Amino acid sequence: RPTVVRLLGTLVEVGYAVQVSRSLGYRLTDRVLTLAQGIRFIDHLVDIAAPHMQRFTQEHGWPLYLGSISHRAITIRYSTAAESPLSFERTALQRRSPILSGALGRAWLAFSTDEERRAILSDLGVRDDAKLAAAFTRIRQQGHAFSVVTRTDRLQGIAVAIQSNARVLGCISMRFTCSAMSEVEAGARYGAPLGALARAIARLGPCDSGDVLWKDAPLP
Repeated sequence: RPTVVRLLGTLVEVGYAVQVSRSLGYRLTDRVLTLAQGIRFIDHLVDIAAPHMQRFTQEHGWPLYLGSISHRAITIRYSTAAESPLSFERTALQRRSPILSGALGRAWLAFSTDEERRAILSDLGVRDDAKLAAAFTRIRQQGHAFSVVTRTDRLQGIAVAIQSNARVLGCISMRFTCSAMSEVEAGARYGAPLGALARAIARLGPCDSGDVLWKDAPLP
């Protein structure tokens, strides 16, 4: 038993496993898929999402980012930054975004199941208190999440969740300059189009509830 626990601890430390709870034990993360050959589920989601995201950027100008949870952060899997005339970076692939303060992570937490949300927050060492619950309720009501920004931040993000069978498959964010519009203006102008984009991707994506991306998450 001590040897097994030590080995599991090593796997957790390098991101290949995560402890769900004392009673449920451990589960593998999607990072183990990098050890195998073949097409991964996230690649399939990117293939589906890319044309939709490209059309959005062509129509609205702003860059989009597709992210999934991966070992205590959101990892950017695809971006239209290189195609956006309003982009502030060439690419963001594999960039990691914080879960609690980033728009992608906040959208993921708000629209995930209660079980998944509790597991993610527990792995982050965060208590699911009334303040967080109220924030997630507000995000669900609005249909989108915003990044937590300070007065000195130049960039802001608005994100929506791609859902199938009550599971979050991924999240998409649009990043824009704070000087271009306020959160209220961004939500009014782009909330509905981003929501429609996410639903269009979900309709073409895998519908098997077993095909989920959050397994590499703190149980992007």
